[in-house]
Amino acid sequence: MEVGDAVHDTVRDRFGRVMGHEGPYVQIRPLAGGREWDAETDDLRLLTQDELLRALVAEANARSRHGI
Repeated sequence: MEVGDAVHDTVRDRFGRVMGHEGPYVQIRPLAGGREWDAETDDLRLLTQDELLRALVAEANARSRHGI
């Protein structure tokens, strides 16, 4: 995984972008920004372009529903 890659954390069922690496962990930040979390490389998979678009639209819809 490279910095900037869009990934799915299959353990937490969350989507985010790779921000860096620290030891055996990868730091992930939500696609819409926010607090990073650590994940193991084996728990991550790269998103396809279609999956990334769907995740970004879902984030935008959630923000508009909550007035953020």
